[in-house]
Amino acid sequence: MIKGEINKLIKSLVKTLQKEGKLPEFKIPEFAVEPSRERSYGDYATNIALQIAKIIKKDPMEMAGELGAELKVAGLYLFEKVEAAKPGFINFFISKEYLQKQLEEILKLKGKFGVLEIGKNKKINVEFISANPTGPLTLGNGRGGFCGDVLANVFEKAGFEVIREYYINDRGEQVVKLGHSVIGNEPIYKGEYIDDLKKKISGVNPEEVGEKAAGIILEKMIKPTIKKMGINFDVWFSEKSLYKTKEAENVLKTLKKKKLVYEKEGALWFKSTHFGDDKDRVLVKKDGEETYFTSDIAYLKNKFKRGFKQLIFFIGADHYGYVPRLKAAVEVLGYKKGQLKPIVMQLVRLFQKGKEVRMSKRAGIYVTLDELINEVGLDVARFFFLTKSPETHLNFNLDLAKEQSEKNPVYYIQYAYARICSILRKCEIQKPKIEKQHLRLLTHNSELELIKQLIKLPEIVEDTAKDYQVQRLPQYAVNLADAFHGFYENCRVLCDDEKLRSCRLDLVLATKIVLKNTLDLMGISAPEKM
Repeated sequence: MIKGEINKLIKSLVKTLQKEGKLPEFKIPEFAVEPSRERSYGDYATNIALQIAKIIKKDPMEMAGELGAELKVAGLYLFEKVEAAKPGFINFFISKEYLQKQLEEILKLKGKFGVLEIGKNKKINVEFISANPTGPLTLGNGRGGFCGDVLANVFEKAGFEVIREYYINDRGEQVVKLGHSVIGNEPIYKGEYIDDLKKKISGVNPEEVGEKAAGIILEKMIKPTIKKMGINFDVWFSEKSLYKTKEAENVLKTLKKKKLVYEKEGALWFKSTHFGDDKDRVLVKKDGEETYFTSDIAYLKNKFKRGFKQLIFFIGADHYGYVPRLKAAVEVLGYKKGQLKPIVMQLVRLFQKGKEVRMSKRAGIYVTLDELINEVGLDVARFFFLTKSPETHLNFNLDLAKEQSEKNPVYYIQYAYARICSILRKCEIQKPKIEKQHLRLLTHNSELELIKQLIKLPEIVEDTAKDYQVQRLPQYAVNLADAFHGFYENCRVLCDDEKLRSCRLDLVLATKIVLKNTLDLMGISAPEKM
């Protein structure tokens, strides 16, 4: 990865300059190497000169000029040009030779291009969706579902051992409410599916009826939708199991032993304010019923006992208040707060013709995920849900999603892939012919810009594995398709020059490899014909 190579080169150079007495002794400060936002500023830029200038009290531009000159010599093969830019950045222009060499690597690695080892088989648990089994999955569930699944794909690509997990809230208050709704005496949940459940379940005990209804909803509604979403969970974890195994009971005993609970108004409270929460939380209500928080603590302990070093879970914005108490629980259990990473999903709204719409034929209250996938297709649904950071609101444009033209980014990307396949079919390309000499013919700006996009995939994987911002992938796919379409328009692939034609076909094949790997990460199909 270029970012990694530049980073290592900078650190090595600074140490060398210190040994030679050209720089004073100091601990190398934190610095960034990032893609440049504008082409005129090169391909990558670093703020190392600014950081060092602060330490040694030197003019930042002078420092950038001196370091840039040294880096140009040290990275002779890597850089075409190195420039200093105000107020003290160093801009790097990647050399043609380096780019041509990276193309060879893509053709050699094929489907393994973008695979990293940074995870070192570290066990990560990614819990997502985990919707209460009280009704069909909605748009909000879809956002967390697709983002969670794709993040797990990225972790796997980065070398982590990943478990996808769904937590089933199959006990407690919401199950009782579901029971009342089916019985009909307190219709909390409404819709055609409730009417169907009334025909299948009889009884007067709301808890028993609710449990039966929740089981049917899980098996007949939620799981089929998840299958339609293209998601395969490794673990379906039942909340009830925490009570059958007495894990919830044992957690309460542990908290009592540590003197972290107290009784007030007939209830048992956890001293969560001791760990940064804004108020203490109830563990056992005065009627003797354990709260969801008790289950949550037991569930966290269960996950850590299974060997996970990092717990990631997706929650709706309405559950953001749960985060401090959960981090407090992690600390009480003897683990670090940083080992728990909640990803808060903001709201999703569906728009058609500029207006927010409701599409459900069954409930008339919310849009089901089934309806949306049936309306726009799985590929489009996946892509659109991934386009925005989870922390921001998402407006789903139904008109654009149904568009069968290049206006639709999914169509645009898949069309690029289909065009690639068409070109390769014409030439019956089965495997790459890697010839170092002829790859040097790739000097056209459109060819080099395409290679620059191709080699970014490992960086995309690494950055996303570190900060969980999966929206990088759809944007990268669009940029890659842009670069390919630009190359196709400006460079005739099936040209008369046999060597140049072979060279460009290798570039087309490399693009197919990287675009397919990117679509696979997003769980989106790569059609060979459109």
